[in-house]
Amino acid sequence: MRSINAALTAWAGVMGGCGVAAAAVAAHAAGAERMASVALILLAHAAALLALTLRTGRLFALAALLMAAGATLFGLDVSLFTLGGAHLFPMAAPSGGVTLILSWLLVAAAGIAAR
Repeated sequence: MRSINAALTAWAGVMGGCGVAAAAVAAHAAGAERMASVALILLAHAAALLALTLRTGRLFALAALLMAAGATLFGLDVSLFTLGGAHLFPMAAPSGGVTLILSWLLVAAAGIAAR
């Protein structure tokens, strides 16, 4: 579990850095307003991911993995489309969003189970 939390902490750091970069692109690049959504998703979920690494248990770890994957998938697809005009694959951003919703529901379930 320790190595998973270390990997998730590193992943959160990358997400946070990319979130700040996305915010800068949104603020300075013409036509890149969608990058503000990328920044919001990445920054908010990087912080949540860090909080989840402080918890123990398989459900919390699974929720964190899903959250990291969903935020990355969403952010990557919207960034690629905004900056390059192509999607990662069809329905990639919505798939990332659904994964994020599921991860938050799993956080709730993990919290209830931990009681």
